[in-house]
Amino acid sequence: MPIYEFRCKKCKNEFEVLFRSSDEKQPVACPACHSKKTERLMSAFAGGKSGCSSCATTSCSTS
Repeated sequence: MPIYEFRCKKCKNEFEVLFRSSDEKQPVACPACHSKKTERLMSAFAGGKSGCSSCATTSCSTS
């Protein structure tokens, strides 16, 4: 079951929606303002390298 990330075009709220299958297509309403003017975001995924979650590099400086 895929989880997709969305952003509301009205209130800019970002949220996730769980679908039963990747073929499922249905209108998604914002849970904050109930607007159906939403857009699906491109999600980054963990590729197995040990980097921080906020960037794609594996050599973050934490000093």
